[in-house]
Amino acid sequence: MEIVPDTSVVVDGRVSEHVDAGEFADATVYIPEAVVGELESQANEGRESGWDGLSELQRLADMADDGEISLEYVGRRPDAVEKHNASEGDIDALIRDIAEEYDATLFTSDIVQSEVAGAKGIATEYVEPKTEDRDTEVGELAIEDFFDETTMSLHLKTGVQPMAKRGELGDMHYETIHEQVSSEDQLKEWAQEIENSARASPDGFIELAEPGMTIVQFRDMRIAIAEPPFADGYEITAVRPIAKTDLDDYAFADDLRERLTDHQRGVLISGAPGAGKSTFAQAVAEFLADSDFAVKTMEKPRDLQVGPEITQYTELDGRMDKTADSLLMVRPDYTIYDEVRKTDDFEVFADMRLAGVGMIGVVHATRAIDSLQRLVGRVELGMIPQVVDTVVYIEAGKVEKVYDVSTEVKVPEGLMEEDLARPVIMIRDFETGRPEYEIYTFNRQVVTVPIGEDEDGGGGRETGVDRIAKQEVEREIRSIARGHVEVELRDANTAVVWVEDDDISQVIGKGGGRISDVENRLGIDIDVRTFSERPAGKGPADGSDGASASGPGGAGEIVTPEITSRHVRIPLEGHAGDTVEVQADGDYLFTATVSRGGEIQVSRGSAIAEELEQAIDRGKTITVVPS
Repeated sequence: MEIVPDTSVVVDGRVSEHVDAGEFADATVYIPEAVVGELESQANEGRESGWDGLSELQRLADMADDGEISLEYVGRRPDAVEKHNASEGDIDALIRDIAEEYDATLFTSDIVQSEVAGAKGIATEYVEPKTEDRDTEVGELAIEDFFDETTMSLHLKTGVQPMAKRGELGDMHYETIHEQVSSEDQLKEWAQEIENSARASPDGFIELAEPGMTIVQFRDMRIAIAEPPFADGYEITAVRPIAKTDLDDYAFADDLRERLTDHQRGVLISGAPGAGKSTFAQAVAEFLADSDFAVKTMEKPRDLQVGPEITQYTELDGRMDKTADSLLMVRPDYTIYDEVRKTDDFEVFADMRLAGVGMIGVVHATRAIDSLQRLVGRVELGMIPQVVDTVVYIEAGKVEKVYDVSTEVKVPEGLMEEDLARPVIMIRDFETGRPEYEIYTFNRQVVTVPIGEDEDGGGGRETGVDRIAKQEVEREIRSIARGHVEVELRDANTAVVWVEDDDISQVIGKGGGRISDVENRLGIDIDVRTFSERPAGKGPADGSDGASASGPGGAGEIVTPEITSRHVRIPLEGHAGDTVEVQADGDYLFTATVSRGGEIQVSRGSAIAEELEQAIDRGKTITVVPS
């Protein structure tokens, strides 16, 4: 009897089983090199099926040595193209060719392979594929001994003492929990137990199996197993929730319930890592499911702890947009999207929301407004309130802030001219209804402006609107003037611009036409004056040829700009929020506000960037002084 097994029966160990049962006694077993190549490829990728298949080949070799069967390796190995097209049947075709060539029986548990071989007149023996017995009760994992009721996550690594994050939400501590360092053999043993338990238990599954990384969901734990060369050593990280809550445990519970059940909403749940965002999302999901809404989740990996009535979906064919397409066929009332991080995630979130599905996204953000700003540039500005109408900010496991997001056509706060009315995204405190931020376009730029009293409470501090208006006026005038320019804001509608004597006619233009155009674009009355008219002690009217005063501390701080493909970047750590002047060899270049990240970025191609780059090319010293 001649047998040609394909990959499916080798992986399942069915060939040696049939030999032991006497069905293949004294048979000649031809192993296609295509099968060996496929198993080797799977084993190299860290897939268990590859190792199972290689173990079966070793058993068959032992049986051949004992005289129970004859064993031959035949045919050729698949090339790179055939391996790539394995799912399209290229390797199966090689195996069928071997069976036909040796006039042997094709042995398979692949129904498609069996049907195709039968249609081609090849003798075939088909066996049902093995199914895992997932009804066996699986006990506790060995690593669970490291957990107590306050342990959120366990961290094990070769050569390092076991560590854990323990405490209450918002008060977690990363601490050593055992004196003995973990060995590689111990971690391998634990990893094997975790994977086997996930396969055997109905409460577990392998979420991800890639070379170097396996992610397992087992009961209420998400376990990541990393190994070389992906990681520099074997590592097991196990995370589980330390609290299960319902909506009644949070502030604004009644209002949020009413808001969520009124009609489908677009909600962003934001907060820092470990703040309790997912715990709150689980409470919302359970409430909606109990309120007669069809609820699904989109997760990568799936780790939300929700009831069995809520189906948890992950990436389909490695893409969340395909998952979204499938969910639109399922027609859920609400979908929990955990986590929304990349541009693709925001686009999928927006697409589903605009299709009428209620969406609740979990987003990392250190402030409530930051989560909304992450939509800017990813979703058309005017569509943001249709995508997200509620922002919930979680801190230390509590609801700290809720924002209501809407659109109004109005004159932005701080501007007065009626013809400056435009669509403005209003971000209001949910509890008081008081506006806290406005987002709108100003001179082709999207700006987020805080609304309310100055931080010092006395009105002496420049507001966000003032800074934006000042920068825009300065940008417009510097595109016209050749020399030094300074802007002084008198009120929300009036600015004084100081220029060099040689520039005043150029800035004003014939009959005042040029400055009138600038005034119309910005909606601000501009009074143009020369530095020679400036009162003594103000500005560069002291013969310094436009050089700006260096301010307290002398010549200012010397900086080294970095030029990238898109920006000229000036690092200024420790100056976040400060308004500063940038100078080259003491000559004024421009005024800017340092970002929260501690830097100034100027877009290349702009007049300011070109002047700055010329100064750098000429070897001038770039300094920054307080404005």
